[in-house]
Amino acid sequence: MTALAFGLVLLVLVYAIGPVSGCHINPAVTIGFLVARRITLTDAAGYWAAQVVGGIAGAAALFGIFHTTPGYRTGTIGLGTDGYGAHSIIHANAGGAFVAEVILTFLFVFVILAVTRRASNALVAGLVIGLALTLVHLIGIPIDGTSVNPARSIGPALFVGGAALRQLWVFIVAPLVGGTAAALIYGVLHPEGEKEASVAPAPEEQAA
Repeated sequence: MTALAFGLVLLVLVYAIGPVSGCHINPAVTIGFLVARRITLTDAAGYWAAQVVGGIAGAAALFGIFHTTPGYRTGTIGLGTDGYGAHSIIHANAGGAFVAEVILTFLFVFVILAVTRRASNALVAGLVIGLALTLVHLIGIPIDGTSVNPARSIGPALFVGGAALRQLWVFIVAPLVGGTAAALIYGVLHPEGEKEASVAPAPEEQAA
């Protein structure tokens, strides 16, 4: 249910704010688009700032809601923080969590880069992206809670503190590595970038 909730939220956000901002709510996705040369560094910096602020604001909202319940403690409900070792369902260590986050983020960002090409069907892109996020959560939740999004990990960790904050580096660095790797591999498989996208011919080409 948690994996499905993440996927459905992203699915509706893609359709709701995708036409406005591209639905850049994940620093790992943004670094993938930056490395793939689809956005500028200035745009990426703006996205990163907004993403972190949004992640903190979202965690603050959850923290405020949970505090309305009797006896709430962050030790029992950690606002969805990620973790390894004793904080992993399968007790994966830091290395295991790091590798898992790199691989899962690689998969997620690669899918996004592929389905947002000009040659792709924009109408189904949101569905594919939402399902991709659901998939990586189904795999990653038992390992480390699943981040694949540094902003979504930073917010809860700031409020929960303790181990969540000490282990946060994994859930910042690994997704950024995975996003970068996805863009590099995507560039190898699609060396011409958007030039090779097969879209409908221009009117003058149709006339010819």
